[in-house]
Amino acid sequence: MAGRSAFKSERLTYRAVEDNDEDLDFLHSITLDEEGFVNSNNMILRPQNKESTKKWKQYLGTHLIAVIICLTPSDADTAAAGAGVGSDEAQTKKKADPTPIGVVSLTGLNPRATQHRNANIGIDILPDYQRKGYGTEAINWITQWGFKTYGLHRIGIESFSHNEGAGRLYEKLGFVPEQRLRDAVWYQGGWSDQLGFAMLEDEWRQRQGQK
Repeated sequence: MAGRSAFKSERLTYRAVEDNDEDLDFLHSITLDEEGFVNSNNMILRPQNKESTKKWKQYLGTHLIAVIICLTPSDADTAAAGAGVGSDEAQTKKKADPTPIGVVSLTGLNPRATQHRNANIGIDILPDYQRKGYGTEAINWITQWGFKTYGLHRIGIESFSHNEGAGRLYEKLGFVPEQRLRDAVWYQGGWSDQLGFAMLEDEWRQRQGQK
């Protein structure tokens, strides 16, 4: 029996970012989520254009890994697609294709400082798929990839004090609060703190029940 793919978790599939219009359009849809934009970076909120998205896509190409998070189709959808079941065969097949819902990545290592084996997680999920546990699943997956596959020693992740839910989630997943930059971010007419969390490889192994 074939083992589980390294690029799948319980409900999700992780695939490469392709150099095509479809993936560019998907990435652009992420940048149009205004709340997600201000919760994931400290750049000025302004209307996003495709040129900005192209630059983001190029930036993702410099990461250790950057993948599109997809909902894995159910067995029933896959079977129906194979049989061409339904009044619209093309639509049925579409349901059996993985549905892109977000992006997760690990930043690239500084080529002059690779000995530190330290990278940061970046994650964005479309609004319709938030608060369903997909972010948790994707962060757990990429944390495992970073420690087990790439051999990182430390993985960090950041948030802002105005995004309280993110901070609670990261601590729940085992990331330790390490840094608070007070009043580092101007957010909707007030100051917000920039927060840093991290997990070490030994801490991750302990959570997995490994030595």
